[in-house]
Amino acid sequence: MTAAAPSVEGRTPPRRTPLATAPLPDARVRRARLRRRAVPYLLLTPALLLFGVFKAYPIVSSMLLSLTGGTGNATHSPGLANYRRLLDDPLFWTALGNTARILVVQVPVMLALALLLAVGLNTALVRWRVVWRLGVFMPTVTGLVATGILFSFLLNTNNGAVNKALDAIGLPTVDWFGSGFWSRMAIVVVLTWHYTGYNAVIYLAGLQGIPRELYEAAMVDGAGPVRRFLSVTVPALRPVLLFTVVLSTIGTLQLFDEPYVLTRGGPDNATLTVSMYLYDNGFRYFDFGYASAIAYALTLIVSVLGAVQMRLMGERE
Repeated sequence: MTAAAPSVEGRTPPRRTPLATAPLPDARVRRARLRRRAVPYLLLTPALLLFGVFKAYPIVSSMLLSLTGGTGNATHSPGLANYRRLLDDPLFWTALGNTARILVVQVPVMLALALLLAVGLNTALVRWRVVWRLGVFMPTVTGLVATGILFSFLLNTNNGAVNKALDAIGLPTVDWFGSGFWSRMAIVVVLTWHYTGYNAVIYLAGLQGIPRELYEAAMVDGAGPVRRFLSVTVPALRPVLLFTVVLSTIGTLQLFDEPYVLTRGGPDNATLTVSMYLYDNGFRYFDFGYASAIAYALTLIVSVLGAVQMRLMGERE
């Protein structure tokens, strides 16, 4: 005889076990995770320290220094007086004008020559291309002071090799360092000789990245060499052109070594640049506040010109 099953009403409901929850990490796990997260910051610490000591601190210190006046230890805090002084300083505007004259001549000439050299070195018609590329780049590795001394002998008015060559072919000699115009042209020549190869190598790298199919399609459409250059090469090199224009503009605005070695700013301040004027105020007259103000004015000019160039030459959506 079987036992009767218990009624449903009297059955005890089964106990529900709570969902298992992940145990909280103990202190050892938390420390391990913290160490893993801290490793990138520890690796960045040396670079951040170097940046802070040699970059960030001098920038902030120079900003504060530009708000002081006086020479040596006898300084005071005149506020923005150094910046107002810039606006009324004729020698600052002379230095800025000299720098601008060199810039508008040297940068276009140098970059045009660099582009032509790069196109020539990129063609298969040139034999021993590696040797030619090395020769074009060699002036870049020459020290700036050594370059200035070299051209001071080459462009010497009386005994320079350039004037002797001009006299040998029946052309009039040039007083390179006695005339304001020719002194600036001498600096243009030195800068062009020194930096053309550097920009040519950059352009050459850009040319080698242009797909060959673009030129073949242009040839099928009947485009000649000049048309291919203007319609294919130049648009494809647009980012590279923008990079070299901005970089060359910044470098020329900071021009110091070549005019300092060649002309010392003469004759009659015709080759005085903004960087040289900054140096004179800071390290000849010890007016560090005014020199810092010149540095920040130059930084503002460089930033504005760079932004304008990127706006005019940058990629359009």
